[in-house]
Amino acid sequence: MKIEELISSVDLVVESASQNAVRFIVPQALKAGCSVMVLSVGALADKELRETLFGLAKKHNCKLYFPSGAVVGIDGINSAHAAGISSVTLTTRKPPSGLMGAPYVVEHGIELEKLEKETILFEGTASKAVKAFPANVNVAATISLAGIGFERTMVRVIADPSLSRNVHEINVEGEFGKFCTKVENLPSPENPKTSYLAALSAISTLKKILNPVQIGT
Repeated sequence: MKIEELISSVDLVVESASQNAVRFIVPQALKAGCSVMVLSVGALADKELRETLFGLAKKHNCKLYFPSGAVVGIDGINSAHAAGISSVTLTTRKPPSGLMGAPYVVEHGIELEKLEKETILFEGTASKAVKAFPANVNVAATISLAGIGFERTMVRVIADPSLSRNVHEINVEGEFGKFCTKVENLPSPENPKTSYLAALSAISTLKKILNPVQIGT
């Protein structure tokens, strides 16, 4: 069955494939009047695509849902943004195996299997991070959308052979004060490049869409 036929008979499309899938599928779904849950949020680092999707959602009276993914604290960032945020930093630590195949790793010839200690692989803006590690730091995109944008949100990616879990730390400062969150996630059983909590976040978002009672920001 073709995509056009599928989206004509559903109310909600859940994208869980890739950033390229976001560019191909999401615009079609929105034009057909379908709301969409986007898991490959990194695709929205592309300003033109982001503005296109937001415009289509408004034009066709649809909803775009972005689950919190593998982090906690999105509610706090949303709240803090109402007053003003001065800085947001995401530090992601993963076992080397979870970073295998990332474009940044391949382009720079980084031999992850030879690392013997914690090593900083990348430091830069969220806009660059989601392109360098498209399967690893989609949370950076979600944080950027909730807060101060892709160019002001900073990201650090660290490979640590001593880890067995994916660790995400978020530091936020602003007019409200400051807060720090830290999550130690078990990798997904099916895909070590992502965290199990990311899948659970999608399930939680589906429940929230259907539930008449909304709790939290």
